[in-house]
Amino acid sequence: MSVLERSEVRWGSTEIPYVIRRSERRGTVGIAVEPSGTVVITAPRAASVSRLDRVVREKAKWIVDRVKHRATILPERQREFVSGETFSYLGRQCRLRVRVSEEAQPVALRGGCLEVTVPSDVARALVATFVRDALMEWYTRRARANLASWVVPWAAAAATPAPKVVVSDAAKRWGSCSNGTLRFNWRIMQAPRALVDYVLAHEVIHLAHEHHDADFWSALGRIMPDYEERKARLRALGSELSW
Repeated sequence: MSVLERSEVRWGSTEIPYVIRRSERRGTVGIAVEPSGTVVITAPRAASVSRLDRVVREKAKWIVDRVKHRATILPERQREFVSGETFSYLGRQCRLRVRVSEEAQPVALRGGCLEVTVPSDVARALVATFVRDALMEWYTRRARANLASWVVPWAAAAATPAPKVVVSDAAKRWGSCSNGTLRFNWRIMQAPRALVDYVLAHEVIHLAHEHHDADFWSALGRIMPDYEERKARLRALGSELSW
């Protein structure tokens, strides 16, 4: 688990505090405003804080406008990332258990609970962000460990070679297909396996059919006759899985 960093810049009379998430895989700097209003900068491991401060100043107007917009939205399911909340893993409801310890430990699924250990030196104001990051990393690892093998039978059924699979944080879509590579949102690991398979099969068909035309749906129906039912279930469940 990476250590949380934070910084703050001033834009006129407005202070913009932000959290830094670093990644070895990241090549550019990304900016996001979470539903809670927290500003998050995703950055390469080597990016200096002074560089990130400059990026935030350059994008300050957009950030401030986005934070104000977030404040007007009432999320369908507000997450606080505290003990007792329920999260789903492959359709199984798991109770969140947050504990504090001097020793950092990975997220663990034990006895129907998702257990997140927060180092004792994490500031109280950053505990929720730490827990969210820990859970996101855990789901992402599970996705990377499983989706590439789970997609193989669907590729075989569609008579296409097994594609390259990438796990992403594309919050607005479950999956995408580009240049022979399939990208899947880690959040899909919360859904029942039947709905995960729908997303996998859907993107496999995009390897041969770019658009959602009649040929696309016909091809999907051949390898997954009940895709319409699965699609409807995922649409109904979707908002509960977005955080």
